Amino acid sequence: NKMDLFDKFNPIKEAYSPLTSGGGDPFGVAFDRIASPTIGLINNREIVLAGTNNYLGLTFDDAVITAGQQALRTFGTGTTGSRIANGTFGPHRLLEEEMATHYGMSSAIVFTTGYQANLSVVAGLAQKGDQIFIDADCHASIYDACQLSGAEIIRFAHNDPTSLDRRLARSDPNSSNKLVIVEGLYSMFGDVSPLAEFVEVKKRHKAYLMVDEAHSFGVFGDRGLGLAEAHGVLDGADFLVGTFSKSLAGIGGFAVSNHPDFNFLRVAARAYMFTASSSAASVEVTRAALKVIAARPELRTDLWKNARRLHAGLKAKGFGLMAEPSPVVAVDFGDPARAARAWNALLQLGVYVNLAIPPGTPNSKSLLRCSVSAAHTSDQIDFVINCFEKVAEMA
Repeated sequence: NKMDLFDKFNPIKEAYSPLTSGGGDPFGVAFDRIASPTIGLINNREIVLAGTNNYLGLTFDDAVITAGQQALRTFGTGTTGSRIANGTFGPHRLLEEEMATHYGMSSAIVFTTGYQANLSVVAGLAQKGDQIFIDADCHASIYDACQLSGAEIIRFAHNDPTSLDRRLARSDPNSSNKLVIVEGLYSMFGDVSPLAEFVEVKKRHKAYLMVDEAHSFGVFGDRGLGLAEAHGVLDGADFLVGTFSKSLAGIGGFAVSNHPDFNFLRVAARAYMFTASSSAASVEVTRAALKVIAARPELRTDLWKNARRLHAGLKAKGFGLMAEPSPVVAVDFGDPARAARAWNALLQLGVYVNLAIPPGTPNSKSLLRCSVSAAHTSDQIDFVINCFEKVAEMA
C-alpha cells in the first residue's frame, strides 16, 4: 500500500491525544484578551501568566505602545518587501545603529524573527567543508540552521568546555573554518553557559564563537546585554545573536559583531535576502523597548527578585528544579501524562505555564516551565507557588 503523506504523523497523533484528554490543549491555548504583562483572560477568567518570556514586562509599556502606534500611521502596516528590495525603512537602519552602539560593536543586522536570525547567521557563515560545534541542548532553530549550512555538525556535551575541547582537538585541522555555537540562558531548564571557559577553548583552537542570547538579553549583565556581558567576555564572542520577542517585547531578531566583513551576510544569507522585512511598527516598538531597558535597570532587579522568590518557594515545597535560580524555572514532573495533567490542573486554578515534554526537552524530561517577569507582584508569585503545591497532590 502506498503511504499517505500524513502517515508519518501517526506517532505524533498517538502521543498528542493523551495530552489533550485532560481538557485544554497545552500547545494551542488561545487567550481572549491580554489585560497586562501578567494577566490573560480565557472565557472571561483571569489567568496569571507565568510562562510568557515577557521578562521585563514591557508589552504594555506606554512609550513602547505609542512608538508602535505612531509608526503605523507614518509607515503603514507592512513593508511588503525584503530588506534588499523595498523593505528597508529609516527605522530599520536606526535600530541597527542603536543595537551596534548598545553593544559597542561595529555592525548589527536586524531580522524579521529570531529564528531567521539564527538561520541567516549560521547558514550564511558556514558551508560545506566547514565544521560547526554545537552544544547538545541548543535551540531547534540552531539545529535547523546547521543542517541548512551543509557544514559538518559535531555535537558536544551540554555546558561542557572539556567536551568541546576534546572534539576540537580531534577535528580536521585542515577544515576551512570552525564555528562553535552555544546559548546564554537555555530556555528549557533555565541553566546558563560557562561562557568564559568556552571563550578560552575557542581561542586555543582558533575557532569562531557564536552565542545565542535570545533568553539572556535584557536579563543578564549590568546593561542587560546578556550573559557575555555578565561573564565579562563580550569581546570574546565573535557573533552575538538574539531575539526581540522576549525582553524587548516585540517580534524580530538581531545579530551583532565586530568582524569587518559581517555586513556581507546581507547578501550571503538567503534567509535574510528572501524574507519580507519587519513592519516599521515592530521595529519602532523594539527601539522604544531598547531605550526603556537602558533607562530602567531596576526592571532587572525586580525580575531577579521574582525569579529567586519563585525558585525558593517551589524548592521549599519539595519540587525538583532543573537549574539554579534564573528567570526560567523548570519543574520536573516525571512523565508526559503526569505533566499534562498538572498543566491542565494549573490552568483550572488560574495559572498558565508551559508544558515541555520529549522530544522537545533535554534528557527526555517532562517539565512545567515557568518564566518570570519583572511585572509579577509578590502576591502573584506566591499564588503560583501555592497552585503548584495543590496540583502536585492532584497529579
